[in-house]
Amino acid sequence: MNVSHASIHPVEDPPTTDGGGVGGGNNPPRIRMKDLQGMPGTRGGLVLRLSQFVFAVAALLLMATTSDFPSVTAFCYLVAAAGLQSLWSLSLAIVDIYALLVRRSLQNYRVVSMFTIGDGITSTLTFAVACASAGITVLIDNDLGSCSQNHCVEFETATAMAFMSWFSALPSFLLNFWSLALR
Repeated sequence: MNVSHASIHPVEDPPTTDGGGVGGGNNPPRIRMKDLQGMPGTRGGLVLRLSQFVFAVAALLLMATTSDFPSVTAFCYLVAAAGLQSLWSLSLAIVDIYALLVRRSLQNYRVVSMFTIGDGITSTLTFAVACASAGITVLIDNDLGSCSQNHCVEFETATAMAFMSWFSALPSFLLNFWSLALR
């Protein structure tokens, strides 16, 4: 009796001709469903970073153009925090631009952790400084009534720009923190 025996013959995969990488050949880039607009490496994230940068630079320049801001500690802290926020936002905007140009996702755990910690520190600092500066501007304008002797308009505008920078930094922090929580 002649019985056939089952045997397994290994078969090799044919080699790919497009280099096997993402974005090579005619394959469309992969898009993950977790990449919501506003997260690092997305257009929404870039818009948030650029708005953080613009508002922080505006607050910094408005406060630095006044001659008497060094006499108030809260205003000195506003200049320092706006400078830190502008540097942080600009550097992450450059990273976002690079990620968009090369079509890379920035959802690496370490990268998102670094973004989350940095956003948390800078947004908390910006909010605290904006609140302190708002308190001083109310004191100068309403309580002391000496707005004519000071640069109240510049102080109030710089404080408003610091709040706007915080309003655009908060979604970045929350989205990054949420992305970490989903892991």
